[in-house]
Amino acid sequence: MFFTAVKGQGQQVRVDFYKDPFIVTADRSVSVDIPQQFTAADLKKGYAAINASNYQPIIDSLLGYKQEHQLNDWLYYQLIRRVAQQLSPKETNYARYTFYKWFMLNKSGYDARLALTNNKVIFYVYNNEDIRDIPYFMIDGKQFVCLNIHDYANTNLNDDPPIPVNIPIAAATKAFSYKVTLMPDFMPGHDIEKQMSFEYDHKTYSFKVKLNTDQQQAFNNYPGVSFETYFNIPLSKETYGSLIPLLKKNMKGMDEKKGVDYLMRFTRYAFLYENDNDNFGKEKRLSPGETLASNYSDCDDRAALFFYLVKEIYNLPMIAMLYPTHITMAVEFSKPVGDPIVYKGKTYSVCEPTPQLENLPIGQMSAKLKSTPYHVVYAYEPMSK
Repeated sequence: MFFTAVKGQGQQVRVDFYKDPFIVTADRSVSVDIPQQFTAADLKKGYAAINASNYQPIIDSLLGYKQEHQLNDWLYYQLIRRVAQQLSPKETNYARYTFYKWFMLNKSGYDARLALTNNKVIFYVYNNEDIRDIPYFMIDGKQFVCLNIHDYANTNLNDDPPIPVNIPIAAATKAFSYKVTLMPDFMPGHDIEKQMSFEYDHKTYSFKVKLNTDQQQAFNNYPGVSFETYFNIPLSKETYGSLIPLLKKNMKGMDEKKGVDYLMRFTRYAFLYENDNDNFGKEKRLSPGETLASNYSDCDDRAALFFYLVKEIYNLPMIAMLYPTHITMAVEFSKPVGDPIVYKGKTYSVCEPTPQLENLPIGQMSAKLKSTPYHVVYAYEPMSK
């Protein structure tokens, strides 16, 4: 990412993050002064100034890019973050950087809010989904979740609740969504290859999976979303093309159960296990693409990857079974295998995608879980079934 001054016009903003660069000229009038030691009055004054500026070309370019590349809200926000970084580097003036993010999100139609506590500017957005592990507050029955708490490590907002800054923007009413249903193309220059292998039926299968470091960055601060949301985050075109056809080739001639068994053992043994607290210092659910990219993963991550692979290759009904300290998957076959799992009148067979003390086949549950209660936290039913 870089910018250059354009004589007489302002500042050229260029973001090289997705495959196609985002380029726009920011008029000089959009430059606002937010002091390092800021108050609510400074933010209101900054809004009055930028709202009277020639800001519309930036918003039109952002929304045009969003539509052309079909960016979901979270990936659109990653673009906004990088444009804000060009206009006011985060390291130079964090409040002004956050102000620009807030402004661009609002002018894109989203209901975003600012609040202040101890010279910290807290950035919230209206969201009506099941989001955990980030602070939120309620206004008139609407949930606003914090987009920037990761920038204030070890901050507990309950100790000193932020005071909202009242800057009403009439057209900003949309809810922000964390659902990612389409993965855009990222900068091909940042592609990497990862080697992985596992053994199945006394044969070693090796893979070179294409990944992208920018895609990994895009999910650095992604919060804990619902199981349905993160199970369904797709792979990028490059990752998909390097993995799915090879899996299908390796499974050629296998019947459905054998193929699912192959995918179960790939997910179980092609990756090293480590729990999230040891790996990240906190609980973090990885999307299928992140699990492929990560050196370590836990049961949540493998359940999501196994779900994605089975859905993509066989499109079978599945349920995710959450235990107090574990999550596993069960698949509906035409005839169940092993100990049946009955849910809403349908019978499923357990498929354990995480390494256990026992070498579990399809239909067999770990001994330590057999008498442990669980909740079905996601049930998938193919549209065509």
